Amino acid sequence: MNAQQAAAFVRALAAANPAPETELDFSSPYTLLVAVALSAQATDVSVNKATATLFPAADTPEKMVALGEEGVAGHIRRIGLWKSKAKNVVALSRLLIERHASEVPADRAALEALPGVGRKTANVVLNVAFGEEAMAVDTHIFRLGNRTGLAPGRTPRAVEDALMQRVPAELLRDAHHWLILHGRYICKARAPECWHCVARELCNYGDKVLWPPAR
Repeated sequence: MNAQQAAAFVRALAAANPAPETELDFSSPYTLLVAVALSAQATDVSVNKATATLFPAADTPEKMVALGEEGVAGHIRRIGLWKSKAKNVVALSRLLIERHASEVPADRAALEALPGVGRKTANVVLNVAFGEEAMAVDTHIFRLGNRTGLAPGRTPRAVEDALMQRVPAELLRDAHHWLILHGRYICKARAPECWHCVARELCNYGDKVLWPPAR
């Protein structure tokens, strides 16, 4: 897409969903950080089911450390990579206590220094918890950026950088939500539902599915 086309594409998504929000359940920057860390290679639905029992038991770094790896594991076994995630959640909680007075830092480098926290997780926390114009590129946004021509790139970072340049400045704050929700529910991996895509006319995908498959 050219710059004008890319801007129009994002504006179409924005018009259809003026107030987008993350689908992860959280009540504080800390619980958001934990939820996002748990969401790697897992659905938001499965994470929300796990944190529905985890957070009432441990919603602060101190409580999570006291719960321990086995205690955390008991709540999150339903999600993928639960063993390493339990270890990381306890470890990052301990570091928050030791290095940041139990507060989640609003700093990318400090976030990425925590166990189990990569660039994508840091971007979500910076965007959702602290209102920064950060673009977290997951599998949905990576696919959408390449499929539609909005922000082609061989790596998530390349797609992220392209999106930061192409999304209109006034829409950057919420663009991550519009794109991930569009990729999750409309521009799906196996069968994009182009027939009810609000940005269909602006998309460069050559194999648009214009009608629902016959049942």
